Amino acid sequence: MNELPPLMRDQRKTDADHLRLLAIFHFIFAGLGLLALGFLFLHYSLMHHFLDNPEMWKHPKSGGPPPAEFFAVFKWFYIVFGLLIITGGLLNIISGLCISRRQVRTFSLVVGGLNCMQIPFGTVLGVFTLVVLLRDSVRETYAATALPPT
Repeated sequence: MNELPPLMRDQRKTDADHLRLLAIFHFIFAGLGLLALGFLFLHYSLMHHFLDNPEMWKHPKSGGPPPAEFFAVFKWFYIVFGLLIITGGLLNIISGLCISRRQVRTFSLVVGGLNCMQIPFGTVLGVFTLVVLLRDSVRETYAATALPPT
């Protein structure tokens, strides 16, 4: 049989494609965080509407409205998770910009590790970020970008 030799693959082009996709996915993940922030606000609005509705508590079996401290705890829950979502979104935007400029690889690695805690999409993005950015050829690309022009 006449077997063809394997095609030579340009690793720099592959790395550039993977880094471009990683930057785009970091921006998309930040957008999903914005969507989650909208869902959190909607959830807060519904909970506030139902818990403050006096008509809901008129039924004899309802036991009366919950104490005011009950909703105060929920307000802190919404504030903390809202700040976490905003912080994660900003970190992903900055990481996407750093990846597209081939700068501050360590920052993007840290953000990728933090993304791993956000199941399921963040885990996938975080693992792929770590796999791509820990490649030796990508490390060399970042090192070449960091060198001052001569």
